[in-house]
Amino acid sequence: MSQQPPNIILIITDQQRFDTIGALGFDYMDTPHLDRLVREGVSFDNCFIPATSCAPARASLFTGRYPHTTRIFKNGDPWRKTWVSDLRAAGYHTVNIGKMHTTPFLAEAGFDERYVVENKDRYLQGAEFIDEWDKALIARGVVPKPGRIMYRERADYRHSLGAFVWDWDEDLQSDNFVGGFATHWIRNQTVREPLFLQIGFPGPHPPVRPDARVRAPVPRPRFRDRRSDPVGDRRSTRPLPVDARAQRRGRP
Repeated sequence: MSQQPPNIILIITDQQRFDTIGALGFDYMDTPHLDRLVREGVSFDNCFIPATSCAPARASLFTGRYPHTTRIFKNGDPWRKTWVSDLRAAGYHTVNIGKMHTTPFLAEAGFDERYVVENKDRYLQGAEFIDEWDKALIARGVVPKPGRIMYRERADYRHSLGAFVWDWDEDLQSDNFVGGFATHWIRNQTVREPLFLQIGFPGPHPPVRPDARVRAPVPRPRFRDRRSDPVGDRRSTRPLPVDARAQRRGRP
């Protein structure tokens, strides 16, 4: 009897720089769960995005083609075809929980099941779309949805630089919601086929909305003073992003 193919879980965070993960050499970051994934999984330390906008980059990731081939150059350009369809044709049960950023938002995109959580702040596109997170917020009475329009009414809006502590129920914070939803689905699913599960966390894409547990002060990262050291100290244990990239490529 042939062995069943392995289950695949693809976890994607949104708009996260590589120098925001402690296990990759940036010990001023407190990222225990991501650190565990680095230790126990596979870390791609020399990846580059093919586009600087979300939808074109994701379309390339899920098709294996560059934007000049997919013809998806900006957010809002329609795309729905992905290699997830190939996994489904190969016998996988395919599930999306969280952000995919297809256009339209509910495109099948090769998935048997989709539980869509789109951008935390759909200001320019899709403001009228109600996703799973919207439904939970509405059910708890969090209306209007926390976003750019609401935050602009805050007195500290111009000084907060897009970062606002989440003031509602902790489980409703966007990343907590997606993680909780995915955990619930996994614990209650009855799928017998091999599983492909894509979990798309909306963070840390702005607005940054950590929950109340981060109110306690944390040590500030120490950066070099390049006024006194114009070429940088290569012995530093806290490399700047450019230095870290150069070190990983074996350059001095």
